Amino acid sequence: MRQILTYFTFILMFVFALYGTLTGQSKVTPDPGADVLSRYVWRGTDYGNSPAIQPSLEMGYGGFALGAWGSYATNNANFQEADIYASYTYRDVLSLMVTDYFLPDGSISDNDYFNYKNDETGHVFEGSLSFNGTEKFPLSLLVAMNFAGADARTADNDLQYSTYFELGYSTSAGETSLDFFLGGTPTKPDKEKGETGYYGPYEGIVNIGMKAGKEIQITEKFALPLQVSVITNPQQQNIFLTLGISL
Repeated sequence: MRQILTYFTFILMFVFALYGTLTGQSKVTPDPGADVLSRYVWRGTDYGNSPAIQPSLEMGYGGFALGAWGSYATNNANFQEADIYASYTYRDVLSLMVTDYFLPDGSISDNDYFNYKNDETGHVFEGSLSFNGTEKFPLSLLVAMNFAGADARTADNDLQYSTYFELGYSTSAGETSLDFFLGGTPTKPDKEKGETGYYGPYEGIVNIGMKAGKEIQITEKFALPLQVSVITNPQQQNIFLTLGISL
């Protein structure tokens, strides 16, 4: 079933692209992009311990979107991530998304992408629902759950259905956007059985911080989007200060 889902997503992306090319419909919107970050910190955890290049490609049609996103470390850690996702957004307020996270091993040439055996696969499948906030009510809420693949396992080798929640608040100061966030996991591993959660060794807060964004004017016609984030993870007793540039 999961293999069919991956094939189906690739086929839909191809159909979206072909339909837009043949019909010239402006409603089908391709959106390529890339970010360069000093560190890739996701939900409170540093992946790769290195500057990272993160390309993306999304095809949108109305409230629907299909996309691919990746992250590639620039040091010798060989950390790579290549994800595909499908989402639907209702009136820019509510979003439903299914994501196939895949973390290939950069040190080998064959990563067996289409291996979906639970005890062998490099895929993690997640479903998420988010309230994106409004101009008058700038609070957001994300709830995400792993439902298949390489999720943290119980002592009986069952899925823990690891869950992550995040509360956000967006505002601005002059020309600088400010985003505050607080994220955690209610998933409670059984320590007596040696279990570890997907986001940390126990339930609780794993991601606290803020992000400031501003466009730096380079020329009269070109501005460079810049972001700086301060992130701390209480479970890991760690803090990160990251810089990001969008291309």
